[in-house]
Amino acid sequence: MTKDELIAYYDGMAAQRDMWLRKAWYYHRDLARFTRFVVPEGSSVVELGCGTGELLNALKPARGLGIDMSPAMIEAARRKHPHLEFVVDDVENLKTEEPFDYVVLSNLVGNLSDLQLAFQNMRRLTSPRSRVIITYYSRLWQPVLTLAEALGLKMRQPLQNWMSKEDVENLLDLCDYEVIRKGGRLICPAFIPGLSWFLNRIVAHLPGFRHLCLTTYVIARQRPAGRRAAYTVSIVIPTKDEAGNIFGAIERTPRMGPHQEYIFVDGGSTDGTVEKIGEVRAKYRDLDIRFMTQTGRGKANAVFEGFDAARGDVLMILDSDLTVPPEDLPKFYDVIAAGRAEFVNGCRLVYPMQKEAMRFLNMVANHVFALIFTWLLGFRIKDTLCGTKVLLRRDYELLKANRGYFGDFDPFGDFELIFGAARLNLRMADVPVRYRARVYGDIKIRRFRHGLLLLRMVFFAMRKLKFI
Repeated sequence: MTKDELIAYYDGMAAQRDMWLRKAWYYHRDLARFTRFVVPEGSSVVELGCGTGELLNALKPARGLGIDMSPAMIEAARRKHPHLEFVVDDVENLKTEEPFDYVVLSNLVGNLSDLQLAFQNMRRLTSPRSRVIITYYSRLWQPVLTLAEALGLKMRQPLQNWMSKEDVENLLDLCDYEVIRKGGRLICPAFIPGLSWFLNRIVAHLPGFRHLCLTTYVIARQRPAGRRAAYTVSIVIPTKDEAGNIFGAIERTPRMGPHQEYIFVDGGSTDGTVEKIGEVRAKYRDLDIRFMTQTGRGKANAVFEGFDAARGDVLMILDSDLTVPPEDLPKFYDVIAAGRAEFVNGCRLVYPMQKEAMRFLNMVANHVFALIFTWLLGFRIKDTLCGTKVLLRRDYELLKANRGYFGDFDPFGDFELIFGAARLNLRMADVPVRYRARVYGDIKIRRFRHGLLLLRMVFFAMRKLKFI
């Protein structure tokens, strides 16, 4: 089918668009629910192949632009949603050039004659901070959808590209995009009381079953250009009875970026930790060393209060037990500065660790949580409980605004940060570190009590992240 024939076809379908949306209301409601979860309300959003604008309107963007090559579809969209902007344009010959927070392609890739050219042109609409959300029909469902069209249960489509996940990922890679998350939705695209909920909210998210889903989704970002940023750094060091480690935290930490500040956040130490912080500040007056007393309890509260007070571009957590060597922090900084990731997580489970560094049950728990999180988040993460985590302050501010979404019962802040980064679709990376045994002080973890709390948070996040 030529481009003119395709435009004429969709012009002819514009008047029937509402009828087909009503017929497939369950499918379109799920599509809107998922896209709203990925795209925060108030973002700038452009939808390519917007049709009559229902999905774009559902996203409630602060700046919303719909692009479609069908003049009749665009005219209908303008009538229905006058508060949004709609233009006639073709992604394979794109004239629009403006970066948006989110670029949405909903069931568009099947209709494009040159998907690689479309992805290349899409770079006019994205920056490295943008996110691209692509949804399309699974190749497995081709005979079912063809039958549904023949029975009048679904709007007929022109000749489709039936793309595999590997096809789409390869084309994105060729056009300098990298995939952040991918998955599937909807085993049952029709509403059947009780059964639809069970199949789509539970079964579709179990390992192995996503390959049976009707909808495949991919979330991607533009690959950074390779320029290295010169970021300032804030290192937050939560303390509680760690007097013997205070000088090591300063003396062993390499210098990174044009400026580096250290923020000690103490949680009521009684072993002279506060006095040691005073001594290290007096000795190293040339360094920017700050001290705070946390207003709440627990490591999570200390970390977040330190982050709130931080002035650097990059936020780092350095556990004051120094079991993760401070000498490893430049590895985290380099990943962020090069743009290779936006959230960097330490991984203690690659290199051999010192004897007594981690108890056997803690090791088992770490591996179990890694498996759960890899499934839950849709990408591999090997060590969820490593305390060393690094992210940009601007991303923390966004994460902070949505922190309550996952509850407020993580005692350490590790899960809260990981869940928040996943919610924002930040590019994540693991950095292997050599885990050391403590040389001073006692472990603060209460294995069973804290383990139960973390399991509770996993189930809560499962409902919030997976079973949406």
